[in-house]
Amino acid sequence: MATLPKLDPMAVAETGARLRENIQRAVKVRDAVVRDLLVALLAEGHVLIEDYPGVGKTALARALARSLGAEYARIQCTVDLLPADVIGTNLFNQREARFDFRPGPVFANVVLVDEINRTSPKTQSGLLECMQERQVSIDKQVHELARPFMVIATQNPIEAQLDRFMVQLVLGYPEPDAESDMLATHGDRDVVFDLDAVADVGTVLAAQAAAAGVHGSDALRRYVVALCGATREDFRVELGASPRAALLLFRAAKALAALEGRDHALPDDVQALASSVLEHRLLLAPGATPDDRRAVIADALEQVPAL
Repeated sequence: MATLPKLDPMAVAETGARLRENIQRAVKVRDAVVRDLLVALLAEGHVLIEDYPGVGKTALARALARSLGAEYARIQCTVDLLPADVIGTNLFNQREARFDFRPGPVFANVVLVDEINRTSPKTQSGLLECMQERQVSIDKQVHELARPFMVIATQNPIEAQLDRFMVQLVLGYPEPDAESDMLATHGDRDVVFDLDAVADVGTVLAAQAAAAGVHGSDALRRYVVALCGATREDFRVELGASPRAALLLFRAAKALAALEGRDHALPDDVQALASSVLEHRLLLAPGATPDDRRAVIADALEQVPAL
């Protein structure tokens, strides 16, 4: 791979602003949704969108890919979907008398996995391995996935395997004025196809490197650990935020700092992302309600002092 250019914090922030503006030309979603999507992109994380049909989940993924000039693929999950349908397979080439690898859709840069909770645990596990290792092993051969590589999965409001997703987004319905504008702009065409790339893959990789290099102090690390520890002690939770959750929250905070043009992460960054990163990882105790997830995070933020 060619040497990547080094981006300073302001260059990362400018790239993020261009991407945010471009995406919101085609998809009418809240600013926080696009912010968290770009945080996950810079922190090399993946995104889970839990929401109902028709609120723009697919359009959001496509708009991100087009804004990056990146390769996009969509996987529609069904009960009979096989791991090979996702990662690819070796096919026998009769003319050459050998097996050739035919890559699956997971080899794109931005992969939309629609209704992930409809497919089998075996297929989900194959996908989640790709997300963690960023490679595919078939017949003892290792195939590297594209970089950048981001999975955006959707699910209905039912449990799926969640731990490999950095953030969970809920799009919700747009404000009336935004919805009216959507009808005007989408009434005769798909506006996503009108988007031009405002960044490229090399810029994204450089921005990811810049985000990884953002300073996170020892005090900030201890604050993240304390927040996650508070969720483990809450009576409404059977299993709280894991050490992996703490690591992803720390990385996400650094990515948000980069998007805002800073070379250091702050407790404010952790607080802004705590709900998106931690909420879907909490296993509630018997008798708790889904609303308790948000309450657990809110209480932890209130009780744990920023160091």
